[in-house]
Amino acid sequence: MRDSNNADEQLSGWFEKYGPSVYRRARYLLGNDDDAREATQEVFIRAMKAQRTFEARAGVHTWLYRITTNYCLNVLRDRKRRKELWEENMSDSGQAVPFTQNVESVMLLRRLLSEAEAQQARVAVYVLVDGMSHSEAARYMKVSRRTVGNLLERFKKWAEARILEEKEGE
Repeated sequence: MRDSNNADEQLSGWFEKYGPSVYRRARYLLGNDDDAREATQEVFIRAMKAQRTFEARAGVHTWLYRITTNYCLNVLRDRKRRKELWEENMSDSGQAVPFTQNVESVMLLRRLLSEAEAQQARVAVYVLVDGMSHSEAARYMKVSRRTVGNLLERFKKWAEARILEEKEGE
């Protein structure tokens, strides 16, 4: 029973220390406060369940960051109204692959991330959204720098083709 109490105290400490960072990440990726709050709760529930298997090879923040990113990408992929939201909120942006901070390009990026292959989406978040170097992203994903570069290149080509395909369909 004592071990369980210590684990609960440790997780509570993690929530206090890393909760705001997890929330900010979820808020940026999901785009609203309600989804970000729900994601934050879900991330810490998942961390609680996996706490015993946490190997501490990476820091707690890195581990929670990875859980948050994966969870948010899954939420984006699972949204049933992706196409409707795109049509409601996006006008003809005229940009091939915009990754700037204006609202339209952020919405476009979210939609593309929701449709992209999982590893390519993670690389895009780490490098294009978070501004990580290929080396940093490789450490987070536990792959080589070359793999990061290849995945990013495939994501960019796919995204450009996807945007052009949609423009032609209009």
